[in-house]
This record gives sequence, structure tokens and C-alpha cells, in this order.
Amino acid sequence: MLDPEVKPSPAKEIGRQSKSCLAVLVAAAVLIFGGYFVYDKATTFLQTVGEVPDYRGPGKTPITVTVPEGASLEQIGGMLVDVDVVKSLEAWEEAVDAEERATSVQAGRYRMKTQMRATDALSLLVNPGESRVRLQFTVPEGLRLTAQIDTLVKETKIEKSAFEAALTKPKTLGLPRYAGNKPEGFLFPDTYELTESATATSTLRQMVDQYKIVAGQIGLEAAAKQFDLSPYELVIVASLIEREVKRDEDRAKVARVIYNRLAKKRRLQFDSTVTYALNLDTTTTTPKQRRSRSPYNTYRYRGLPPGPIAAPGKASLEAAGNPANGKWMYFVTVNLDTGETKFATTAKDFHKIRKEFQEWCQAHPGRCES
Repeated sequence: MLDPEVKPSPAKEIGRQSKSCLAVLVAAAVLIFGGYFVYDKATTFLQTVGEVPDYRGPGKTPITVTVPEGASLEQIGGMLVDVDVVKSLEAWEEAVDAEERATSVQAGRYRMKTQMRATDALSLLVNPGESRVRLQFTVPEGLRLTAQIDTLVKETKIEKSAFEAALTKPKTLGLPRYAGNKPEGFLFPDTYELTESATATSTLRQMVDQYKIVAGQIGLEAAAKQFDLSPYELVIVASLIEREVKRDEDRAKVARVIYNRLAKKRRLQFDSTVTYALNLDTTTTTPKQRRSRSPYNTYRYRGLPPGPIAAPGKASLEAAGNPANGKWMYFVTVNLDTGETKFATTAKDFHKIRKEFQEWCQAHPGRCES
């Protein structure tokens, strides 16, 4: 038992007092922080009371929205909320109430973006020249520039003279630097949406922009460095692949044949380069045609042709940058209907598969040049 007369030491007394002060300070800090937290949340709540949930804009991911025939403004708003173009139906209704022309929105397809301000979304719908899709058009793979323009004229109804005029100003098309202002091969084959305000220049630029997107996705410039080629030369390789074979499983093998022949300084001897040089619609060529002095004639000249001979699609661009492993030096498409292609490493094997193709030609008169 402690002696009641014994008093605690000064050091212990100071320790008790310090702990008491610390406890008071901690309690005060908790009260102050808690009070500020409550104040901040209360202030934010009071400031946002009555505000309508809306995105700040200007928007993020491009999206095409279809407004159905006979849809009410409320239904359109609900649809825009569902696809995350507009944040809330309340914001849409406020925008509609403030826009006298809201009732002029027509059925159709519109190019918009996700997470737009409701007023901006409505503005695109009431000013359709900027956003309304007039039609869709498709430009297939493997067409040379002149054939692409013919397709665009037919699909878009824009005058051919307008496209030809646009091509005389290649700097307005947004071509990649390495294209050297030459659009052949850089109008990417794809399906596109044409707005009511589209022009020849904007349409061509849309195709070039898509090429740049795809080239970025597949790392085209980095792939070209692996083969000591320029990006432009890689596009040339891809255009040869596009014109020479139909089946995806053959593309990487054809790429390897190209690189193997280039490495051994062998002429490529591709009929596709001759048909491009002479503007022919045929798949095969005659001995006379193969004597052409065009710099694109790979029967006469070593190396790659001076430019792309067609617009390659994504599969051919990827194959040009990712050739298959193999020692093939030759290939022959032995069936023009199915696209079946066979590969060979020796001249002896090449003559065998060429004979197979010649037999196919004999069985299909008029399909092959002689």
C-alpha cells in the first residue's frame, strides 16, 4: 500500500499534464477538421441544390446516333442519355425549353460525341449540316487512285471535277509527311458516313485521317524501320500484297517473298505492277506488256516500284510489317476464282505451280492473258 503522504515526483506530474494537453489538442483538431468537413460538404450541397446534372463538354468519343421516324423529343432525350451523349433527361429538357427550333429535329443518322453538353447535342440535331449523315459509302481495298475517285463519285454524288480539283491541292488533305504530297495509296479503303455538309476535300481528308488512325494502331513507322524501309516504302509493299492475293492467310507469306527477293536483288516480277503501269483491268499480262519501260514494271527493274499501286487495307499493311518466316522466293495464284495461292522456294517447284495455273487458264478460256 502506498503511503498517502508520498507525493508524485515532478517528472510524473509533468508527464500527466503533457498527456492531458495532447488529448485536448487532438480533440480540438478532430472537432475543427470535422467541422470543416461538414461545412465543405454542406456548402457544396447548397451550391448544387437545384443544378441539373449535365456534362461540361465538348464531348469525348465519336458516335453515330439514329433518330427514329416519329420519335418525340422526350424519346430522343432518353435515347441520348442511354448512349451517354447527354448526362440527364433534365438537362435535355432544359435545352429543349431554351431552343425554339427544337421541334425541327428530323429522323436520321447523326454524328455526335459521348458526354456532350445537352445544349450542344441539341444544336447538332437542329443544325444538321454539321452532323447529319446523308449516306454511307464504301471504298473497297485494292483500288488505284483513279478507280477510288470513280467509286466516290458514284457513291457520294459529288462531282468528279470537285475530287479532281481537291487532288490538285494535296496539302489540304492532311497526308502524312512521308507521303510526299502524293495521295495514291493513302485514301484508306473502308465504309464511311457522309454528312450533308461534306465536300470533295472533306471526304478525301476523312479517308486520309482513317489511314493515319490505322497506321498508328499497327505501328507502321516502327515496323518500317525493322526492314530498313521508309514508311512510304512499307505502304508500297502493302499495296503489292493487296493486289497480288485475295486470302488473308497468304498476305504475310507474300510479304516474305517480297523481302526475300529484295534481299537477293532479284526482280519482283509482279504482274500487278505491269497492269498498274499500263492501266489494265486484267490480272495477268502478256510478254509484250511485260516489256513496258514504265518505272513501275518490276519485270524490267529491280527493287520496289516508285509508289503504291493501290490503296492497301489494314490486313495488307499489317502483313507488310509482319511477314511470315520462310525461304519462299516464288508464289502463284493457281485459281483466280478461289484465290488459292501456292508458294515455292526453288525454280523447279515454281514451274510446277505455274503449270498448275496454266492448266486452270486452259480450263477457263478468256480469263488469262497469253
